[in-house]
Amino acid sequence: MAVSFLSTVPSLLPLVPAPLNIAATSASRYPTVSVTIRCNKIEVDTAKEDRFHRRDILKCVGATIGMELIRSSGTFVEVAEAADLIQRRQRSEFFSSIKDTLYQAIKANRDIIPSLLTLALNDAITYDKASKSGGPNGSIRFSSEISRPENKGLTVALNFIEEAKKEIDSYSKGGPISYADLIQLAAQSATKQTFLAAAIRKCGGNEEKGNLLYTAYGSNGQWGLFERNFGRSDTQEPDPEGRVPQWDKASVQELKDKFSALGLGPRQLAVLSAFLGPDQIATETLLAADPEVFPWVQKYQRSRETVSETDYEVDLITTFTKLSSLGQQINYEAYTYPVKKVDFSKLKL
Repeated sequence: MAVSFLSTVPSLLPLVPAPLNIAATSASRYPTVSVTIRCNKIEVDTAKEDRFHRRDILKCVGATIGMELIRSSGTFVEVAEAADLIQRRQRSEFFSSIKDTLYQAIKANRDIIPSLLTLALNDAITYDKASKSGGPNGSIRFSSEISRPENKGLTVALNFIEEAKKEIDSYSKGGPISYADLIQLAAQSATKQTFLAAAIRKCGGNEEKGNLLYTAYGSNGQWGLFERNFGRSDTQEPDPEGRVPQWDKASVQELKDKFSALGLGPRQLAVLSAFLGPDQIATETLLAADPEVFPWVQKYQRSRETVSETDYEVDLITTFTKLSSLGQQINYEAYTYPVKKVDFSKLKL
């Protein structure tokens, strides 16, 4: 905003009175003192002639301009906040639509759940701390990567992602969804459906009661941080080979070493047992043979027998959230779009 110096000066005139001399009421008791009152200071001067200095004018002008900027800045703040709210709403609406699309697609094909979990894990676990490369960047979509031995059997999950992407892109107003986001969101949806299925089983197969149980005691409210990390970017090349173990052939020590390189430990390895292959029970039997992993396997097995499964579900969400953002710079403006302005001049009243 431009501020004219000339337009500001007149408003200062009332603030710059002539020097005010206050005489003592009794000359015999008090000497005569000249008190100069200026816009931003008071000086007592008994010897010098009162003069108004240029720097005093500049200080007054600066103060006036500063106050005007502070007053008018509220408008800019309000505009920025409004734009931010619009973008949040756009992302929230898009995210809700994606969740609904994935929920319906996975519900119709529950056999794909284990593959979706492993697909998300294998895309994320390529992260290398030393070079800060890899991670959940959608690289697993490339044929040269999905065909690697560690990704055997995951083509069906990738095909599912491709079909879901077509549908989601068809209604997206803010551009196509990235593979990096969609792969992790599909795994989230798959995980939530395993939680819901467990609640339904505990209610004797009654879906209505199972849904109520999961809503009341489940971990649905724990996904906040995961869902805020929405805006991953796709890489344009496959990640280097040799960063993902073959889960069905690696020893427990090799799995521990891989997780340790990512800043994860036996606890996180145990809670991700469902991601390490199609048979969670077989995976946990293997992991339980290790004395460091065994206590955690036991803890989560016991947790899954409780009504709420709190320990298991919360720890799984926490670990998965960390994995799903390794090395990623989240674009929090992704999938937003300009709002069309209304031309009121064309409205017929």
